[in-house]
Parts: sequence; structure tokens; C-alpha cells
Amino acid sequence: MLDLLAPDLVPEQGDRLTRTAYKQDFRQREDAVRDGSSWKLERRQHFEEQGSPSRDALRRGDWEEALRLLADRRDTLAKAAQEDKRRGYAFHRVRVVESPLTPYVQWELHSQRQRAEYGQRIRVVPAEQVAASEDTGPLPEVVVLGSRTLFQVLYTEAGVANGAIRYTDRDLVTRWENYIKALYAVGEEVISYFDREVAHLDPPTLSDAGRE
Repeated sequence: MLDLLAPDLVPEQGDRLTRTAYKQDFRQREDAVRDGSSWKLERRQHFEEQGSPSRDALRRGDWEEALRLLADRRDTLAKAAQEDKRRGYAFHRVRVVESPLTPYVQWELHSQRQRAEYGQRIRVVPAEQVAASEDTGPLPEVVVLGSRTLFQVLYTEAGVANGAIRYTDRDLVTRWENYIKALYAVGEEVISYFDREVAHLDPPTLSDAGRE
């Protein structure tokens, strides 16, 4: 278990953004990063992602179609990797996993393994690694962009994106970046994790009407 504790986030100390405003602000701030890095912590075990045909196929219970649609985006991933290299940018992800895997996380790990093939830096940590920071509930979903901005990404109880809270206090941003870096340091590369723990799994079983 990681001894380092996650910093507190106080919503009143940040700026609340709608989903649309968050997407616009995130894109602008990320595009401005040059010769730098960003760090993302993914903790929730279920999301209702919007705008992903592959995710829609999973929701319908069509596993083969979900994987086929992931495979179709390889050209897009290759172009994104070339652009990141051109501007000296590295985006790191830490995915916290619980066992057994939820259908969403099983699908997401297929997606993330593919991303890792194109150079994205993704590692997996078991939920036990963050237990010390979860006495009062699960860790938030957090993204730190270019060591300057922290977004606490918000979701409804069902896992639907619901905007974000933006923090720019330099000390807070640095402490969260260091926490995610520490998790990344003890994590396992997603490719080796996937090949051992995920590749052999049967297609996930969805509950009522294809909902997880």
C-alpha cells in the first residue's frame, strides 16, 4: 500500500465548470503544453462514456463489435502519437483496478493496451495501493495538465460526465502531481497487466438491458 496520502480537494477553492466549458478549457490548456507532461488518475470502476461507438457497442452487449471499433482507430492513435512527439508532450495515466473487473474496466483495459502500443504511458495499480487515502470514500478522478492546472472531473452517480472543478493553486497542483507520479512509479505497465490478467477473459456479462 502506498504510504503517501492524496491531498485534500476543497471544491470552494476551485472554479466549477460545466461539461462543455470543461472540455473547451481542457483542450486549450493541454494544447498549450510544450515539452511537458500531464498526469491522470482514473479511480471509478464504471463510466457511461458518451460519443464512443465502441462504448455504445459494449452497452448493447456486442463485445466483438466493441473490439472491432477499437481496432479501427489505430490511424488516429498513430497521428496523435506523432503530434505529441513533435511538441515534446507526454500524457501519463494511472488506472486503479478492483477485482473482479467490471465490464467497463475490462473494456477500457483493451482500449488502454492499444493506446500503450502507440506510446501512451499507462500503468495499473490495485485498489489496495490507494486504500490509505480512501478512509472517507474513493479517490476523485483527477487530471494535472502541464504542472499548472488540476481538474477534478465530476460524474453523476451513474457515471455520466458532469463537468469539473478547476484548481490552479501551484502548491496543490504540485502535490497532486507528485501523488499520481508515486502511484505511477509502483504501477505495472498496462500491456503486461493486460496480457496476464485480461487477455484470457470471456466477454463481460452485462446486466439488465445491456447496462452494467
